[in-house]
Amino acid sequence: MSHRPGSGLAAVSTALLAMSRHLEVRDVLKTIVASARELLDAEYAALGVPDDHGGFAQFVVDGVSDAQWKAIGPLPRQHGILASMLRDAKPERLADVRKDPRFEGWPSAHPDMSDFIGLPVKDGDEVMGALFLANKRCPRPEGGCGFTEDDEELLGILAQHAAIALTNARLYERSRELTIAEERSRLAHELHDAVSQKLFSLRLTAQAAAALVDRDPDRAKGELQQVARLAAEAADELRAAVVELRPAALDEDGLVNTLRTQIQVLDRAHSARVTFDTCAIRALPATQEEALLRVAQEALHNALRHSGATEVDVVLVRRGQGAVLSVTDNGRGFEPRAVRRAGRHLGLVSMRDRASGVGGRLSVESEPGKGTTVEMEVPGG
Repeated sequence: MSHRPGSGLAAVSTALLAMSRHLEVRDVLKTIVASARELLDAEYAALGVPDDHGGFAQFVVDGVSDAQWKAIGPLPRQHGILASMLRDAKPERLADVRKDPRFEGWPSAHPDMSDFIGLPVKDGDEVMGALFLANKRCPRPEGGCGFTEDDEELLGILAQHAAIALTNARLYERSRELTIAEERSRLAHELHDAVSQKLFSLRLTAQAAAALVDRDPDRAKGELQQVARLAAEAADELRAAVVELRPAALDEDGLVNTLRTQIQVLDRAHSARVTFDTCAIRALPATQEEALLRVAQEALHNALRHSGATEVDVVLVRRGQGAVLSVTDNGRGFEPRAVRRAGRHLGLVSMRDRASGVGGRLSVESEPGKGTTVEMEVPGG
């Protein structure tokens, strides 16, 4: 293993620690591939996670530029050596992958590869993926493969830990999906209760107005105005719930676009003016983006429902590798210590939990008559 610049226990330990830091499956895959390429000193590395239809659900590469990857075209299918590794679940070490009888070629934009090493990533008997590397950066023996038995052993150790990291990441994502499902169920119940109460009040008020039309038109007019107010409140409840029941937009549109869309909806749904401003935001880890979105939603809910604000400003800016979110309103404000003593939290506990859960921090500045500012900072990745 002397050819490897980062060889030894320290390099292996660094790679395993890097894998354990990530909770998102995609981040774990990227870390596995980058660690394998560095440890074995190869030009190229890739990891494919198979789907159930003869293709790959995910395919991550390292050593290939974005422009190259785009030019290569669609993800590979499970054929040739890739299929063999998934099917036979055993390591492969080849002096020249192009001369192997199972080799079926590659797209014209694909980088040229010769010596090759690959092995399955397994959890028990389940093959979770295929990890492979090409073009060892070292002198090659005449007619032989640059990758050695030591490389194969080291890659096997890495693959075992990769399987653990992938399993943990999948369990985390599954738990997050369950949390989202539970939150949607809770919101659905809240929506049902809130709108049902409004509609019940609407019905009683409308009946009272109908009974008063002939004998007391002025009172009937007042009751009808109450009907209009209750109908507007019910519509607000529906609009706000729809915003919160659509978290999938975060994965599809990103944090900035999701926030902008939701704030535009709230601006139309409420009498208060709600604005959004952002600049130079880089992509953040998915857990941090979700936490920022949820804190923004909670702070907006407080400002629009409880503060009496006429203006609410949301700002998202970059700070170092991370970002800072602030939600400021010109409402009646409150005394934070008095709120805590009274046992009312206005969602502050859950917001702080969300911030600390992703390594961030949350601060709340408020004073009676002077509005409120909620600020959350996350470190990025």
